[in-house]
Order: sequence, then structure tokens, then C-alpha cells
Amino acid sequence: MIHGKAIARVMGILMLLVGVLMLPGAAFSYYYGSSDLLALLGSSAISILSGLAFFFAFKEDKDGIRKREGYLIVALTWVVMAIFGMMPYIISGAIPKVPDALFETISGLTTTGATILTDIEALPQGLLFWRSMTQWIGGLGIIVLTVAIFPLLGIGGIELFVAEASGPTNDKLHPRIRETARRLWLLYVGLTVLVAVLYYLFGMNLFDAVNHALTTMATGGFSTKNDSFAFFTSPALQYIAIIFMFIAGTNFTVIYFFLTGRVKAALRSDEFKAYAVVVAFLIVAISVPIYFLGDSGVEEAFRKTAFQIISMITTTGFVLDDYTAYHEGITLIFFMFLFFGASAGSTSGGIKFVRHLTFFKNSYLEFKRIIHPRAIVPLKINGDRVTGKIITSIMNFLLIYLMVFVFGSIFLSFMGYDIITSFGAVATSLGNVGPAIGGVGPEDSWNFFNPAAKIFLAFLMLLGRLELFTILVLFTPYFWKAN
Repeated sequence: MIHGKAIARVMGILMLLVGVLMLPGAAFSYYYGSSDLLALLGSSAISILSGLAFFFAFKEDKDGIRKREGYLIVALTWVVMAIFGMMPYIISGAIPKVPDALFETISGLTTTGATILTDIEALPQGLLFWRSMTQWIGGLGIIVLTVAIFPLLGIGGIELFVAEASGPTNDKLHPRIRETARRLWLLYVGLTVLVAVLYYLFGMNLFDAVNHALTTMATGGFSTKNDSFAFFTSPALQYIAIIFMFIAGTNFTVIYFFLTGRVKAALRSDEFKAYAVVVAFLIVAISVPIYFLGDSGVEEAFRKTAFQIISMITTTGFVLDDYTAYHEGITLIFFMFLFFGASAGSTSGGIKFVRHLTFFKNSYLEFKRIIHPRAIVPLKINGDRVTGKIITSIMNFLLIYLMVFVFGSIFLSFMGYDIITSFGAVATSLGNVGPAIGGVGPEDSWNFFNPAAKIFLAFLMLLGRLELFTILVLFTPYFWKAN
């Protein structure tokens, strides 16, 4: 039996948090004298009051949170955050239609970065900041923050962390889940502040620096400018973004090990080594044709290539250059990046390197098993043997991911969109990347999609952000059967 009262109480806490996190946007609105102050304050008040009502209504409930409730809470959390998060857009009139506002909000919370806006710079400062904040919230997952404070509220949170961090890695910074969540957020906040300071010191104004820091560390890609990061022509700013996008795409456990001097422990990660080597190889390999196909110098071609490759692989989605303008082969390569994803345990979306690494290692070892059918040929990641259960789970994930991509593309094409645009929109929504190919290229708005298509693509963003199983398990009869 599902413990509905426990779920309702947790939803109340999350509504309260969303409302509180709207207040910095209201502060920016007040400072700049923009027209969205009342919309942000009103939305914040509605969220906070709704949260308090839910929390106190179920304050005395003693039901526990099991794994089943954990998965349901995680799924409902993103829906609830999207519903309350879109209110500032609707109340202010900046995005008056519900499908558009919902799409923009879910794109933010899932750190996808696709937008229906055609003139981003026309948005008031408060809403621009809230738009960036939605990505920062979703970057590491509001669930982890909630886990950190749940013990103070008398609620256990281990099931929520398991549901949110549903990747194949089980590395922990600290054996206690509460301490893990706290250290993750301290690291996340610290890196965000650092990149904001660097952006400011190297030429951005304070507002742009803060906004881009939020979306850089979230690997989200929302910008305050219509031209995205291409607006900032300073090579120093672009190199800072390159470095911190790469860091944000790294497993936070590995980052923590590096910062605490445990370099050997960090370098023990096969995923990090694969991530670093593949990114470096791709930058060098693709810089050459871009240099010859474009009109840039060597350094500029290298910088543009490095920026755009890391932006795509980490699913950040910042745009510095239109990669579809060079050659069809370059366009196809960048389309393939939509299926990469950076590291598990990072803020990036996508399939993740550890899954690719496991798949390719297992496929390679299969040749040895064919030659030596009686031999025991274990698959190892980070020096540890990978169990058959994990291998099966990863294979199932990859197969389901491919099936969702194929059937999602077919479904979108039946709505009347060309197949290239359908491929690009579905792939980038599932991977939480942002820019893609076809009608959703790096310089395009998604406003041309009809309301049904926007809702469908927003659902795919949620599906990709929660790594398929957390959402899809809710559609199985096993989940709803009583114990």
C-alpha cells in the first residue's frame, strides 16, 4: 500500500523550498525595477503557503518512506516543481500559455536548456534569474538537498537519494547519506561561486556572471543573451566556461577526491579517464576539419571546437558556434554527441560514460568468451568486478533508451515534423542537451512546436533526467500492487 500521507507531507516541503528559491529572483527584480516583481512575490507566496498547508496538515503522520514511495516522490517532485515553477512566467504574462510555460520550466529543471523564447533579452531580470535558478536547482537535484535537511524534519531520506541517483555507480563521499548530500551541495555551491567570480573578473557584469555560473555548473545552458555564450567574445571567458563545463561533467566524487588531495583515488576512476581521453581526442580530431572548413585561426578553431564539444558532451548546451554550418559530416558527429552524456554522479544528463564503457568492455570481452567458452572472463570497472545484475541493468537501459528514441521520433514525425527535426528534438530532449539538428539547431527556438508536441518533449526531458526507470516503473502493474 502506498503511504499517501507521507508523500503529501514531502510534497509540502518541496513546495516550500521552491517558493523560498523564488525570492532571490524577486530581489533582482526589485533592484533593477523590472516589471515582474509582483509576479515573483505572488508565485513565491502561493508556493510557500501551499507547502505550509501540506506540511502542517500531515505533520502528525507517522508513515515511513519506503523505496516505492521514494520513486513516486521523485517523479511527483519534478511535476510539482514544474507546476509551481511556471507560475512566475504565467502571472507576469511573459509566457502566458500553459504548454509554453510548462515546457520552459521543465527544460530548466531538467537542465535541458531548450527554449520556446524568441527574444530572451526581452525577459525581465527577475524572470531571467528564476529561469537560471531552475537549472541550478535541477543540476544536482533538489532531492539531494531535501535529503540533507530531512533528518531535521523527522523524515528518513535514503530511499529518495537512491531514486534520484539512479545511475550504475555507487560511490559515496561519506557513508552517511545525510553527510553525503551536505558535502555534495557544499561542493556544488562552492564551484558555482568560484565560476561566478571568475566570470565577473574577466568581463561579465555581475548579473550575467551569476546567471551563467548557475547554468554552467548545472550543465544547463540557459543564457541571458539571445546569442547564448557567443555574445561574450572574450577568449578568457570562453576558456573559463570550457574548464568549468568539463568539471561539472565530472563525477562529483572524483572532484572531491582531487580537491582533498586524494589524486590516486580520483585517477582510479575508469570512467573519468575515459571521459578525459575521449574529450581530448575529439577536440584534437575535430579541430582540424573545422580549421580547414572555416575561416578561423588555429587557436580560435581549437577554442570553438573545445567549447562546443564539451558543451554538447556534458549536455550543457551553451552555443558558441553553429556547428551545422560547416559540413554535413560535422553535423552528424555533433548529433552523435547527443547520445554521450558525461560522468555518472555529475550534473550532466545523457546516457553517461560509465554505461558506454561497460557496454564496450563487455562487448570486447565477448570475443574472448567465444574463443574460450569455458573460461570465466570477468568485467572490471575501477578494478572491481561488475556483477551480472549491473551489466543486465545497463544493457536494458541502453535498449530502452534506443526504443524510446526510435518510437519518440516516429511519434513526433506523425505530428507533422520532418524526420531530421524529429530525430534531433527527441534525442536532445532525452539527453537533456538543448541544441540539436534540423529545426532545433543551435540557433533555433522551439516555439514552432504545437502544444501537444511541447508537452510530449517535456515528458521526454523528465524521462531522460530521471534516467528512464524512475518514471517508467510507475507505468508497470508491479509498482501499484499491494505488498
